[in-house]
Amino acid sequence: MTVLPLLFLDVDGPLLPFGDGVPGTPGLARLDPLHGPWLKALPCELVWATTWMDDANEHIAPLLGLPRLPVATWVDDEPRDGLHWKTRGLVELAGTRPFAWVDDEITGKDRAWVAEHHPNALLHRVDPRHGLTDADYLALDAWLRAN
Repeated sequence: MTVLPLLFLDVDGPLLPFGDGVPGTPGLARLDPLHGPWLKALPCELVWATTWMDDANEHIAPLLGLPRLPVATWVDDEPRDGLHWKTRGLVELAGTRPFAWVDDEITGKDRAWVAEHHPNALLHRVDPRHGLTDADYLALDAWLRAN
């Protein structure tokens, strides 16, 4: 049995873009329903990695036609040393499985730390003004299929 890579997915920024700071459509109305088919087509196990927690299953998944997804949870009590608060927890949750992490707050420090602590990960930063684009999905799909 083949084990698919994990894809840890943030909501605010990647799925709900913030725009260019111009007042506009608030909240869930910014959600593009085309994310659903793109996400379902990716060869991975999707996992919410968001402060929305299980609310992503209640409010986001149905709008995208997604099933209930696992939700990444962890204790945030370790020193961060400049890392994003999700970084160590996602590596721990992934274990030895390949994983991609899609977020708008990934930094070079996160990339360097993950490279030292996990053998096969892609940290994919999304521009929060625009959210996930076709180019992002193509890059994710290529990486996931190679892993």
